[in-house]
Amino acid sequence: MRAMKKGLMSIVGVALLGTQLVACGNTNTANSANEPSNNTDKSEPAATETAAKPVEITWWNFPSFQALDGEVGKYEKEIIAAFNEKNPEIKVNLEMITFEGGPEKLNVAIASNTAPDVIYDAPGRIIDWGKKDLLAPLNDMVTDEVKNDISEAFWKQSSVGEEIFMYPINTAPFMMAVNKTVFEKIGALDLLPLDKEDRTWTFEEYKKALEAVKEKAPDVIPTGFFAKSQAGDQGTRAYLANLGVSRFLNEDNSAVAINTDNAAKALDWIVQATKDKLSVSGAASLAAADVNDLFLQGKLAFTLNYSAVLKAQNVSKKMVEFEDVLLPFPTLDGSEPKLEPYLGGMAVFNNGDEAKIAASKKLIDFIANDPVWGKKNLIQTGGLSVRNSITGLYDDAEYKYAEYARKFTTDAPTIADGYADIRTFWFPELQRALTGGATGKEALDSFAAKANEAITKAKAAMK
Repeated sequence: MRAMKKGLMSIVGVALLGTQLVACGNTNTANSANEPSNNTDKSEPAATETAAKPVEITWWNFPSFQALDGEVGKYEKEIIAAFNEKNPEIKVNLEMITFEGGPEKLNVAIASNTAPDVIYDAPGRIIDWGKKDLLAPLNDMVTDEVKNDISEAFWKQSSVGEEIFMYPINTAPFMMAVNKTVFEKIGALDLLPLDKEDRTWTFEEYKKALEAVKEKAPDVIPTGFFAKSQAGDQGTRAYLANLGVSRFLNEDNSAVAINTDNAAKALDWIVQATKDKLSVSGAASLAAADVNDLFLQGKLAFTLNYSAVLKAQNVSKKMVEFEDVLLPFPTLDGSEPKLEPYLGGMAVFNNGDEAKIAASKKLIDFIANDPVWGKKNLIQTGGLSVRNSITGLYDDAEYKYAEYARKFTTDAPTIADGYADIRTFWFPELQRALTGGATGKEALDSFAAKANEAITKAKAAMK
């Protein structure tokens, strides 16, 4: 099976995809006719030093970096230009993809043997590709210094067994966000837990804040929810898990744990909150991006799928002026929340061409570790470093809180066997509850049955 799958990756085409928010064809073809440089820097991983002959690779990128001058992909082109100053023998073709359409384009590309050489993404997809033998292991480019400077939890999200398939770069805990300006205008700032260092709060305190918005700012929707597509699923599952003081999966990720009585009651409350106009209407047909758009338009007081990374990327997307502030999810009893980490990193598709694989690793190493561009790139993502030794990058209260909130980080379910299938069952069950087709408990129990079967099948397939 491994040989057959690697054979499928032997023909790697260059698919011309559109950039996010702009017309198709915005592709960078940065190149240089100069002779390859003779780089003898011993600090560079040995595995990346094999790409000395002219080689061409394709980099597909979600908008992982903040747009420069409002142009999606412009910053990535600057990365490539700087990379080519040190590696003129490697031509990098950049293709920007969107979070909305990108996943399906990737599926089509993989199925048609036109996958990119390198990609910046997250564990949810990368680890699934790794389990399917579609990626090249990156162990040979991870030095002992890097290995020891990144927490074991992040390496678990980046690996399948002992093989590292994602080079982790940036992180931030996923949280909620609140339009602080709305609460200032209605004189209800005291209802937010901003005077507490940890900003933790209870379900009852959260509901009081929602009711204040409904009463004093009738043109603003108190809070949001969504269930249209898989994107942003971490927001809804963390919201429910914390409201119900539950976990999404159990400790060893071998079974679903979200179908508790408390989590079911929380889902029932969300359904009722929609009827009571405390939560956005039509959530069953809204995607995560739709809800965040309402937040950026100033029409929503709370949004569920946020982080320091998204806060930075959304600066240019705000339709009105307001201050967005990070908050942890409220818990039923005010206990410490469990926050899933956003984790961004890069992976290399195994297309059977060792020169392309080596060149792709060189690009990753430059993006993550170049003495100048490594830090610059990290800041441009708007995220925190995965490395324990790199802190205090931002002189901003919200970033300082995001760094503090890393203490609440829990393991992400993305490393579970069968996760790619597990997530497909989540939103349909939420939709059933939202549209009155099931109670909260019925929906969560149905999800658990389907997800547990997917986990069992995935484990069996790996034996």
